[in-house]
Amino acid sequence: MQAFDYQTPTCVADALRALGAEDARLLAGGQSLLPSMKLGLAAPSALVDIGGIAELQGICVDGGSVVIGAAATHAAVASSAEVQRSIPALADLAGRIGDRQVRHRGTLGGSLAHNDPAACYPAAVLGLGATVHTDRRKIGADDFFLGVYTTALEEGELITAVSFPVPEHAGWQKFKQPASRFALVGVFVAKGPAGVRVAVTGGGGGVFRASELEARLALDWSAAALAGATVPADMLNSDLHASAEYRAALIPVLAARAVG
Repeated sequence: MQAFDYQTPTCVADALRALGAEDARLLAGGQSLLPSMKLGLAAPSALVDIGGIAELQGICVDGGSVVIGAAATHAAVASSAEVQRSIPALADLAGRIGDRQVRHRGTLGGSLAHNDPAACYPAAVLGLGATVHTDRRKIGADDFFLGVYTTALEEGELITAVSFPVPEHAGWQKFKQPASRFALVGVFVAKGPAGVRVAVTGGGGGVFRASELEARLALDWSAAALAGATVPADMLNSDLHASAEYRAALIPVLAARAVG
């Protein structure tokens, strides 16, 4: 592994100053960046470790939303009494990410900034119509995810928290790849302040909303409403794990299970 500087700021302001150095990269849980560095796919001159910044780790209920700090680990979200009480589907999703080591190191903000097309958190953010808070602005879920490993974040912009509106109903189902535990297909469904939303991860080049399923559930929030529903296969991935047609068939099935 190449040489680099390692910095451990104790507040957001210090982290942003350190991030101003040429080729500096933020490090949260390190579950995506460090493997990329080991493979030679990333070679930052400095790592700015934000994992110890207390103001990025809190979880609270504010009005009608659950607000989760960007550095909160998956395990912290899964075990949070506030999340379990207000949005149990989100706690369920966090508790099934990766394995125990990943859940105790990986973070909400890191997952969203990386935006792996098979990651779980993007489905919850898009499905719940959440808002991503940064050091500069607030970004709605529909505007945040732009494609494979691409988001609306600008150079040097830091996610500080995510606010999730508390839904009336929500559910999560994931058909995982057994080795990696990433989603071959994952579906998050919600009915709440942002309307009826169905977000799909693992199927295509990034998280997306399934409009036909949303329309059906808006008329009748039940698993039966999704009988016979289809998703076009031409927008989905085919790989050694599953064909596009297989993924297309899975999406309405998992959505119906998520509705319950």
